[in-house]
Amino acid sequence: MFKVLVIAYYYPPLGLSGVQRTLKFTKYFSQFNWQPTVITTGKISYFAHDESLLKEAENSNVKIIRTEAITPGSLLFKKNTVKMPSSFIQGLFTRISKTLFIPDNKLFWAKKASKIASNLLKNEKFDAIFVTIPPFSSAVAFTKLKAKFDIPIFVDYRDAWLTNQFRFYPTPIHRYLHKKLEYKVLRKTDRVIVVNRNIKEELLTNYPFLKFRDIDIIPHGFDSEDFENLNPYPKENNKMVILHAGSFYEGITPKYLLKAFKLLTIERPDVASNIELHFIGQFKRENLKIVQNLKLEKFVKEIGYLNHLETLRRIISSDVLWLMLPKSARMYNVTPGKIFEYFASKKPIFANLPEGVAKSIITEYKASFVTESENLEDIKNTLIKSHDLYIENKLPIPDDEFINRFDRSKLTEQLVKIFQFYLKTE
Repeated sequence: MFKVLVIAYYYPPLGLSGVQRTLKFTKYFSQFNWQPTVITTGKISYFAHDESLLKEAENSNVKIIRTEAITPGSLLFKKNTVKMPSSFIQGLFTRISKTLFIPDNKLFWAKKASKIASNLLKNEKFDAIFVTIPPFSSAVAFTKLKAKFDIPIFVDYRDAWLTNQFRFYPTPIHRYLHKKLEYKVLRKTDRVIVVNRNIKEELLTNYPFLKFRDIDIIPHGFDSEDFENLNPYPKENNKMVILHAGSFYEGITPKYLLKAFKLLTIERPDVASNIELHFIGQFKRENLKIVQNLKLEKFVKEIGYLNHLETLRRIISSDVLWLMLPKSARMYNVTPGKIFEYFASKKPIFANLPEGVAKSIITEYKASFVTESENLEDIKNTLIKSHDLYIENKLPIPDDEFINRFDRSKLTEQLVKIFQFYLKTE
């Protein structure tokens, strides 16, 4: 068996979307003759924990090495699940953090994890290092090991770095230093993996020394095993259920959907009375206030945070799945991981999106209703349209061939082939 050292700050039992991609790669590596060892964080406070995901990794015989260092999550007194702060507090903390720490506030953890990896590599042979970012400090720390141990390094961009949708550069110097660090990382990286073509094109534009073949695209995906033997929740009534699974942060908000729904209650109360809006995840007090101010309590069901499989049960039990990205040019290179589990459910998707890769791929899914992010009239009319199709039992159905492209096992096979190709060329 080949052996790969995986560097992933976000890994179970941490929850939320940031862990899914890496967890599933490590789950399926062994099917393709690669044994993963994961270096990740220790016990820290975080917005969600999911022990079922940790069990999945353990059942796949993934070796996990944990280490702690000074990070915001390690400094909190209670090292367990904490509530997500308001958007204002979260944004303020993010700006302070990005002003003080370059490239991010996980740099102390990355340095400590790198020392642990260095000791490990002295005593054990590995064929590759796979670093998933963000945090970007992981890539900075671990690409320094390449020359020392003569080992190929593969960096996986779950999100863009320099052009990240949540970037904040308080001064031109901050941006310059980020670009300088990314340049150094890319110079030392053997192959780069990205989740979509837009990020690849940005890297090629910003760093002309990169060649087209230096960057591979492996999108986010879904694990077909997660959907086997899932029992949907029985419906409590015949109302159309529109469901959102995930967190609200950095401009991702239910505000415009709720305001459009309020218009619906005034103009078409007959339609509104036959729709329920369900939300899985930390809904935040500010969103609850919007519901209360608009007097929509009887239409909205706040389910709260659920583990991964329970979330999938809710997804397959719904009639339409909803998501949004804020109206911003920064969102053009973003593909939220939830999209692909939405695809796997084969349910219609109602998406409020700006122009970009997310809009393109959801349109390609076919079974979708797409509007602008903040167009209340368009959102309201699309609610009516989808409801009419629901009543007529004519909601759109996607193409299976399109969906199957995103199976996690197939995506892991693509990644392993990249590893193997590089080792053969060496």
